[in-house]
Amino acid sequence: MESTRPLTLEEHRELGKEVGAVTARLHQLCELVLTVYGPNNQAAFTFQQVTQQLERLCQDLQSQARKDLPGFDVERLYEP
Repeated sequence: MESTRPLTLEEHRELGKEVGAVTARLHQLCELVLTVYGPNNQAAFTFQQVTQQLERLCQDLQSQARKDLPGFDVERLYEP
């Protein structure tokens, strides 16, 4: 179900901070798992897939912010 009201600038900023923090932490944990188990390990592979999907989510949210808030400086809201 699609919302009739887009997120506000403040809501995008808050969401960006939260998602950015999660992304940064997930990258740290992924590096740990890769270092311990190596790149050929299934858990390490899955971790890499999850981090890639989270990066994709950030890109999609960044695009949505541009659509929701034309005329506002919304660049880099969803960077870790």
